[in-house]
Amino acid sequence: MTDWSAMPLQPITTVRPAPVDRAALVERLRLTGVSLGYALSMAPALALGILTLLCIPLGLVTAGFALALAVVPATAALTGVHRRVSGELLGEEVAASYADTTGTNVVTRPVRWLTDRARWRDVGFLWFSATGGFVLSVLPVALLVAPLTHLVGLVVDGGFWWALLALLDAPLLLAWWLVTPSLVRARAVAERNILGHTRLEELERRVEEVTTSRTETLDHSAAEVRRIERDLHDGAQARIASVGMNVGLAEKLIATDPEGAAALLREARETTVDALEDLRSVVRGIHPPALADRGLAGGIEALALPIPLPVTVTVDAPSLPPPVESAAYFAVAECLANTVKHAGATRAWVRVRHDGEVLHLVVGDDGRGGADPGGSGLAGVGQRLAAFDGTMSVESLAGGPTVVTMEVPCPQ
Repeated sequence: MTDWSAMPLQPITTVRPAPVDRAALVERLRLTGVSLGYALSMAPALALGILTLLCIPLGLVTAGFALALAVVPATAALTGVHRRVSGELLGEEVAASYADTTGTNVVTRPVRWLTDRARWRDVGFLWFSATGGFVLSVLPVALLVAPLTHLVGLVVDGGFWWALLALLDAPLLLAWWLVTPSLVRARAVAERNILGHTRLEELERRVEEVTTSRTETLDHSAAEVRRIERDLHDGAQARIASVGMNVGLAEKLIATDPEGAAALLREARETTVDALEDLRSVVRGIHPPALADRGLAGGIEALALPIPLPVTVTVDAPSLPPPVESAAYFAVAECLANTVKHAGATRAWVRVRHDGEVLHLVVGDDGRGGADPGGSGLAGVGQRLAAFDGTMSVESLAGGPTVVTMEVPCPQ
C-alpha cells in the first residue's frame, strides 16, 4: 500500500472552480492522489471492521480478548493516520480522546475499550471508510483514470466502442476538474465529524480535568495547612509556651532570688528570638520574602545561590499574578532540590519565558537521568501547576540529561 500518509499536505482553501492553469492542475492531481489513498484504505478498514464485529461474540471465550488486543490498536493506528491527513486538509487538529487504560491488564483493557465512546467512533469510521467514504474517494480517481483508459484503448485497438467512449472524455475530465476538491473536502469533513471530539465530550473532559485538579489542589492545600500547624506546634508555639513559663517563674522569684529571676528572663528573651525565627521560617514557606520583594526573577536567583553547583538562570517574564509566581517559584524550587538530592549533576539551568499567553519554565541538569515523573516530588509539582491549568513534561533518559518543562497559561 502506498504510504500516502507521509505526503506533504496543504489545507484545501477553496472548492470553487479555479482557472485552468498549472497550479490548479497540480492541486487537483495532488487531491486525486490523496483520494486514491483514502480509497485504498477501504481494504484494511473493511477487514478491521469485520474482525471488530467478531470480537464481540468471541469475547465470551478467550479468543475474543486476544483478537481485541490486536484489532483495537490496529484500528487506532489506522484512524490516527486519517486524523492527521484529514486534519491537515482542513487546516485543524482532529484529536483523539481515548479513555485512559493505564494500570489495566489483558482482561480489563478490552472491557475498558467497550465503554469508550472514542473507540466506538473508530468502529463507525471503519464502516464509513468501507462504504460511503470509499464511494466519495473513488469518484475523483475514476473520473481521471477513465479518460486515460479510453485513450489507451483507442490508440491500441481503434475500435468503434473505444471511439464512442472517447467522446465522453471531455465531460468526464470537466467533472473531475469541478468536483475533486469538493469530494476530498467532504471526505475530510466526514472523518473529522466521526473521529473528532463532540462539544459535549469536550465539556465532559474539561469538567473531569477541573474536578481532578480541584481535588488535588484541595489535598495539597490541606497538607500545607497541616504542615504549617505542625511547624507552629513544634516550633514557635512550644517556644512561646516556654517563654510564658519562664516569665511566670521569674515573677515568683523576683522578690526572693533576683539573680535567678534575671537568668530566667534572659532565657525567655533568647527563646523569644528563636520563636521569631521559627515564625519567619513558616512565613517563608507560605510566601518567600525574595519572591515578594524581588519578583519571580529575583526569587529564582535567590533559590539558585545556595545550590552547591553552578546554576544558570535566565528569566524573561513580566510581573505576573502572585499566585502564578508562587506556583512557578515552588515548582522550580522542587526541581532544583531534586537535582541536588538525586541527579549527581555538575551543573544545572533554569530558563523562564513568557510569550504573552503562557509562562514557560525549563529546569535541567546534566546528571545521571532516570527521574521518575510519578515520584512524590515531581508529582507534587504537577499537582501544583494543574491548579492553574498548567502542564509538566519530563525528559530524563538513563545517563541524562534531565529536562523538566512546565507551562502555565497566564495571559497578560
